[in-house]
Amino acid sequence: MATDFPVPRAYGKTCEPTDDLGGSVQQGELGGPLLLARGRPENGATNRPAADWEQRYRRNVITSDTVSTAVVATAIGNFFGARDAANWHEKWGILAFGTELLVLGMLAVTRSWAPAVLGQGAEEFRRLGRSLFTATVVLALGGIALASRNIKLWIFVAVPTIALVTMTARYLLRLSLHRQRKEGRCLRPVLAAGSPDTVRDLIARTRKFPHLGWRVDAVCTTDGRGIDGDQLDEVPVVGRLTDVAGHVHRDGYRVVAVTPDPHWSPDRLQRLAWNLEGSDAEMVVAPVLMEVAGPRLHVDAVLGIPLLRVSMPTFTGGHRAVKEVVDRMGAAILLMLFAPLMVLVGLLVLVDSRGGAFYRQRRVGKDGREFTIVKFRTMVAGADRARAALADRNEGAGLLFKLRRDPRVTRVGTVLRRYSIDELPQLFNVLTGSMSLVGPRPPLPEESAAYGPDIRRRLLVKPGLTGLWQISGRSDLPWEEAVRLDLRYVEDWSLALDAVILWKTLRAVLQGQGAY
Repeated sequence: MATDFPVPRAYGKTCEPTDDLGGSVQQGELGGPLLLARGRPENGATNRPAADWEQRYRRNVITSDTVSTAVVATAIGNFFGARDAANWHEKWGILAFGTELLVLGMLAVTRSWAPAVLGQGAEEFRRLGRSLFTATVVLALGGIALASRNIKLWIFVAVPTIALVTMTARYLLRLSLHRQRKEGRCLRPVLAAGSPDTVRDLIARTRKFPHLGWRVDAVCTTDGRGIDGDQLDEVPVVGRLTDVAGHVHRDGYRVVAVTPDPHWSPDRLQRLAWNLEGSDAEMVVAPVLMEVAGPRLHVDAVLGIPLLRVSMPTFTGGHRAVKEVVDRMGAAILLMLFAPLMVLVGLLVLVDSRGGAFYRQRRVGKDGREFTIVKFRTMVAGADRARAALADRNEGAGLLFKLRRDPRVTRVGTVLRRYSIDELPQLFNVLTGSMSLVGPRPPLPEESAAYGPDIRRRLLVKPGLTGLWQISGRSDLPWEEAVRLDLRYVEDWSLALDAVILWKTLRAVLQGQGAY
């Protein structure tokens, strides 16, 4: 099943901006989906070149991929060739050189070096993974065709190593870029065009997430005025919505962010896209939809009319089966790795205060079924009974009860909570199938009883050991934001999103932000 929403003809047909309509759909990390339409030059028009930092960053990524692939292929080729020195050049040398050319060729074909995907979002790593997978298939088929006995060993050693090294190198480059963006550098100048309220929300989001690389430098509104006269949250209002294209051509903004406003009819949006031709600006439109993004969004041409197609969320099927397998295997591996630490923590909890090492509590899981969650005890014995006396000091958002300086928390418990070590026993819940490695926060029965129909959608999937709430501030999040993140995960779940969340959880845990 799918739901169709008409969108202006300025937008394209697939998730790649290469079709004849020139558009694309992109995951909106600032919240919700974004429709992109690049300005295309008219005959004789010259695009404004990309900023120096963009060109430099792309060169660094290409150099990193090339050097990483060459070094890994050569090193593994030398390792295997050391045992077969007589045929090193004939076998392993040619195989190493061919693998390097194949991997770099696949990176170019899948547009893994496109500036639009570098430095943010999961799409960069998705394309990198797709390139390496395709290279693996081609190598395997080549080995079968040539009846090579060396290709199997090579594929299972060389390609995974190349993947690990290139992805690590790209992640380090991304960290450096994000660090510069937080310092106010390497940002794309944005002209926001829409109603004052929606533009204001966009400005707040870009300031909250500077690592995404947007800086709203100017605003256009219907009447050319902002809430604060000629400014909107300290950003100058430079004109009306009818003046957008002129300001872009004159001042060279890299992004035109169109936010909801009654002025934007399909014809006006189409005309704006045409007027941006000849510039290097990227037109980004936030459609008035529910918060859906990622793999569920597609733009299809039906009967000559571009339609934004929103497919139904997937709660069953092959991808869910893969998630189940990954959850169980991942939990088993992590339990074996953390077993010594868990034994040590259990002993410290017993020595620090009276009571058992573990704390058990009823929580609500998938489809509203209750289960018992297991954690290391971080509070004194009988802490639940003392909660009523602390109700007037509650600092938690919404239905949550939280205290930054909870007198019931033990000395050891303070450290365990800060680094989320108290949650390690929940791996047993993942192993037995009541929880997942990634998912919404598992609520208490009294919390879920107060859920409305919309918030109850959190219970359509298994709760997680970590999730978007974990990497976005945890207990520091407002209740509405925590709910929004959980619902976004339920609606837009994918294996790639799970991988990104797991990767970012490590940093969130080490920083201890929002953990108390």
